[in-house]
Amino acid sequence: MRINKNVSLKPYNTFGISAKAKFFCEINSTEDLKQALRLEEYPEKFVLSGGSNMLITKDIEALVLHINLKGIEIVSEDQDHVVIKVMAGENWHQMVLWALARDYGGLENMSLIPGNTGTAPIQNIGAYGVELKDTFVSCEAMGISDQNIKKFSKEACHFGYRDSFFKNEGKGKYIITSVNLRLTKRNHKKSTSYGAIETELQSRGISEPTIQDIASAVIAIRQQKLPDPNEIGNSGSFFKNPMVSRSAFDTFIADHPNAPFYKVSDDAYKIPAGWLIEQCGYKGKRFGDAGVHKNQALVLVNYGNASGQEILALAYKIINTVSDKFGILITPEVNIIS
Repeated sequence: MRINKNVSLKPYNTFGISAKAKFFCEINSTEDLKQALRLEEYPEKFVLSGGSNMLITKDIEALVLHINLKGIEIVSEDQDHVVIKVMAGENWHQMVLWALARDYGGLENMSLIPGNTGTAPIQNIGAYGVELKDTFVSCEAMGISDQNIKKFSKEACHFGYRDSFFKNEGKGKYIITSVNLRLTKRNHKKSTSYGAIETELQSRGISEPTIQDIASAVIAIRQQKLPDPNEIGNSGSFFKNPMVSRSAFDTFIADHPNAPFYKVSDDAYKIPAGWLIEQCGYKGKRFGDAGVHKNQALVLVNYGNASGQEILALAYKIINTVSDKFGILITPEVNIIS
């Protein structure tokens, strides 16, 4: 395991932010991780995975541990289900394609989500009506303080909307090393009612879609709406869709009867943040090299040389405008490194 100095992090974050790591090392095994965490000469450690859900706003003075653990294996299976173990450094979308190639169902709606599998439980990632928790069995994580591997059940992860134990009580205490997922082998439970999936399938003349058809539709929709990080720096959806109470929703919908919404429960409604931002006139707007994507107002972009601070300033400007116009607080989904 080699420690490098003053390493550019631009290739390691999908926003393409130019920042440096004072110290940097690749973690290719759990033994590497254990050794790195025990390096007393580097008291500050910073964990970096796929770099897809973060906005770096300054150079990182700590030892950056780039998690590159690889491997997918079948843990158990029966006629109906298979449990797979995915190492933290595996690219999420490539893992979804691996499952689809074997006709394993449950992940198709989450095709093309950027990032690595190890960070998926932190956010409880989700798309088009499906979340990680729907297939999640457990994960293993190394304690930063004691380097012991601990297994976390679904219940122990305290999953919420883009939320988990690892973003709250467990923040900064564990590094996820692997994730176990339970997928279907037959009688797949298909979810096509959310967003534009049904419309996309209908346009293709598909009335009885396979899980591969659903994945293909999701990929097409995402490619139409979301920019490729390899072409323009971004971190996907920058903001969470805000949840409001029934009373707040009643007031909101009375003032904006044509607004889209999703009923979560009798006392909780989700308002699309992208719609709120678009109504404030930000869609497609550019402020220097920081901007809002022309096809999806949820996505903030780096047109080339925007700093993390410039992207963050734009985010706060949007948050304040939405709050002033609608009385609704939207919050970042990405992790702000400041």
